Amino acid sequence: MQNIIEIKHLSREEKLMAMEAIWEDLLNEEEQIESPGWHKTMLQETEGRFSSGQERILDWPDAKKELRK
Repeated sequence: MQNIIEIKHLSREEKLMAMEAIWEDLLNEEEQIESPGWHKTMLQETEGRFSSGQERILDWPDAKKELRK
C-alpha cells in the first residue's frame, strides 16, 4: 500500500474523518461482503433461545455490567 498514512500523527478529527471515509467506501461494496455460514447458524441459535425465553435483551450499559462480572 503506497498511500498508508501514519495514524498516530493524525488529529482526533482527522482520524474520525478517515474512519468515516473508509466506512462509506465499505458500504458501497456491500454486495461483495458475504457473511460466513457460522454467523447465520449463531443468529438462528440465538433467535431460538430468545423465542424459548432462555435469552434476554439487555441495553448496552447493562450488557457491559454483565460482561464485566
